[in-house]
Order: sequence, then structure tokens, then C-alpha cells
Amino acid sequence: MNTFPYARPPLGTARLQRRNDTLETLADYALDLRFASISETTINSVRDCVLDCVTSAVAGADSDAAGAARLAAQATFGQGGLSSIWFSGRKAPAAGAILANSTAASILDLDDGHRAATGHPGAAIIPSCLAVAEETGCSWEELVTCIVIGYEISVRIAAGRDFSRLDTMSTGKWCNYGVAAAVGRMRGLKRAELVQALAVAGVHGPNQSAAGYSKVMGNHAKEGIPWSSLTGCMAVSLAQAGFTGPTDILDHPAYFDRAAILRGLGRSFVIEGVYFKPYSCCRWAHAAIDGLTDILEREGLKREAIHSVEVHTFERALKLNNDADPDTLEAAQYSVPFVLGVAAVQGREALLPLTEDSLHHPETIAFARRVELLVDDTINAKFPETTGARIIIKTPTGQHQREVMHPLGDPANPMSRDRLLAKFNAATRALNAGKVLSAIAEFDNGEYAPLVCALADPGVLSSKEKQTGH
Repeated sequence: MNTFPYARPPLGTARLQRRNDTLETLADYALDLRFASISETTINSVRDCVLDCVTSAVAGADSDAAGAARLAAQATFGQGGLSSIWFSGRKAPAAGAILANSTAASILDLDDGHRAATGHPGAAIIPSCLAVAEETGCSWEELVTCIVIGYEISVRIAAGRDFSRLDTMSTGKWCNYGVAAAVGRMRGLKRAELVQALAVAGVHGPNQSAAGYSKVMGNHAKEGIPWSSLTGCMAVSLAQAGFTGPTDILDHPAYFDRAAILRGLGRSFVIEGVYFKPYSCCRWAHAAIDGLTDILEREGLKREAIHSVEVHTFERALKLNNDADPDTLEAAQYSVPFVLGVAAVQGREALLPLTEDSLHHPETIAFARRVELLVDDTINAKFPETTGARIIIKTPTGQHQREVMHPLGDPANPMSRDRLLAKFNAATRALNAGKVLSAIAEFDNGEYAPLVCALADPGVLSSKEKQTGH
């Protein structure tokens, strides 16, 4: 399977059709797709994505950011809604639940991604669809269909944007479209209303300009996924009330390539091409982690013998903050040298998830300071289709080298269902998440209500030791 099917020509080459044709075509797709046309392979992809999103949300639920988002959602949106704010035992209108739940799912950088989008659709689409499913009482089949729609539209629009600009890389720039499409379908919008919802979502989406120039990566705002998801949901409510937007928003070649967005629409489903992450840090570091740990484990190399590590990779990876001694967990997620230090000193299991306990560890910092990042022209030319790296470890007796073009979890190097379940168990090992795992099995069998109920339970955040008295 081609996992990057939307490779695009330079901007400006797409020939315009009718002014608002792109949004109309996407709205037609969202409203016309039927569960019966979705293969079992695609449904299994949905099951895997739901499991992975829930893993990320449970693991991130006790973070400061997730706690703040829950409090803000309750204070701002009240408790008059039908959608659960996960891990709180409280309900709110869907928009408030989406803001809180998407924060938990995205904060640890453990959520799924797609190479054609260079970002993370799952943490936006799945919490949004579950929140509105709880509100509308739709069938499991309709929920699955809308998850497929959300991934399809968000990733396609992301694939059509200008990749040459760093400030377009954030997921918050495009996941709002997928949320609007999925939520609009679930709420029964008419075609003209859904076109307007997509337009409103697009123009009201978070600017994220600072993501292109700010060096302060150690903060909770990150890629703007929760706020963008909230925007997509609110755009649906606005469109239902008669609010309008610029319906030609995707039809300007200087900003979007219409041909790339629509190419092959309806022939396959992009959700089958997602990647999953075995480590809670930026995907751009994963190939380096795989290469380093493979050398250490297969060759029995001791980290004390390592004089230096060269990471030859793509240029964008060098634009991360890459602090050897980051002050926050979020800054650590965006540092290739630091996460390599964690993997070498504390073991790769310390990256599932990466926690604040790993910060300011003297041996980790010392190792990170021996890491040098370099641009490899060949690897750089393959970005964003691949996020590879070549690792060269130098010791007094020689050097060791690995090249990893498809880190673990890529469609070309997939994580099996069993590995995804193992990821859940590892990432949630300190929490009382057994009921959530049981509810995942019920979701797989066609019931989503038990999963929503399990995620709503604040007891999930209780430690296993506290629950068992040990």
C-alpha cells in the first residue's frame, strides 16, 4: 500500500474549477459515505486507532495540561451537556468535552499520526466523534463511519497545504476540518450547512504562527490540537444557526493544491496509512531512537564506551528545540538528544511514557550533550514521506552505524494489535485502567457506550498501589 498517496506538485500548478468546488466535493463525500462500503480492513484500522487514542488519553490524563483543560471546560461550558469529560465523572456540552479530552489524548505526544499530513489526526477526530456520539446516541456503525470521514478529510486537506513553510506543520492548522466534517455528519447537517461548517472551521482555526518561529517548545499549547478540535465542533453549531464562511478557502493555489486534496477520493481510506508511536516524543526522533537502541541491544555496546553519537537526518528535525537539559516534559518531547539520552541511560521503556522523573538526570544529560545532529541530503529529500535517520556511534575501538528509514509503527514497519495492547499496558501501568481495557474489547465488538463510561470514571487516575493497598 502506498502510505503517502498525495505527493503533490509545486503550488500554483493546480487548475481551479468552480470557486467552492473543493468544499462541496468534500461535503458530498462526508454525507454520502456508508458503513456498508467500508471494508473490514478499514474497520480494523478504526479499532486500532481508537485503542491507540485511548492509550494516549489515559496515559496523559494526569498531566498538568489535561487537568487544566478539564477545569477550564467545566468552568466555561458548565454541566448542561450530554458528553463526558473523561476522568472527571462530569458532563458538559460536546465542545467542552472535546477540548478536555483532546488535550489528554495529545499532551504526551504519544498519539497516532499520518505521513501525508505530517501531524496527528487521531487526538482530534476520535475524542470529537466519541463526544458527539454520546450526545446524539448514534449507532456504532455511524460512529465508525464518521471516524473514517474525519481522518479522510483532515489528512487530505493537510496533504494539500504548502509544506515549504514551517508554520504550516502544526496539526491545529488542519484537524479542525476533519472534526467539522465528522461532527457535522453526526449532527445531521444538510449539504449547504456542512459546506459552511467546513469554511467556518477553516478560517477560524488556530493561527499557530508561533509554531514556525518560537523557540519555547516546552509549553502546553504545542500543536493546537484541542483548540482546533473545539473550533471544528463550534463551526458546526455556527453553521446550523446560519453562520457563513468563505467557501472558496481551499481553492487558491497559493495556499492549497486542490488536486492533491481530491486525488483518489473514495478509492481507499487514509486511516489505513496511519503510524503509531512506541515512544512519547516527537516522531522526528523515533528513527534515531530505534537505531541507537538496536546498536546497544544487538551489539551489547555499553553506553559508557560511547564517545559521541552522530544523527544524520532531515533538516526539520534540527529545528526542534533539542535541549540537552530541558526544563519541562513538553520541551523534552521535542529534543532528539535528550530522548536518545533517556533511551541509552534509562532504557527505551522510560519513553513509554516519558515522564518528569526523567528530567535533569545527570547521566542522561551527559549523554545528550554527546549527540550531534546533522542534515543528510538523501534523507532530507525523502521528508515528509519518511522521517529517517542514520546513527553513527563512535567508541575508542571504532564506530557502529544504523540507518532507519521506517521507525517502528510506520505502515512499512507496523505495530501489531498485540503490540498496541502492550503499549496500552506499558503506558498505563501505574493507573487503574483495567476497566478501560475491557471496554476497548466491547468497542471492538460493536459497542461504544461501555468505553465512554469507562473513560468518564475518575477512578482511572487512581494508582494501582492505592487501589490494591500495596
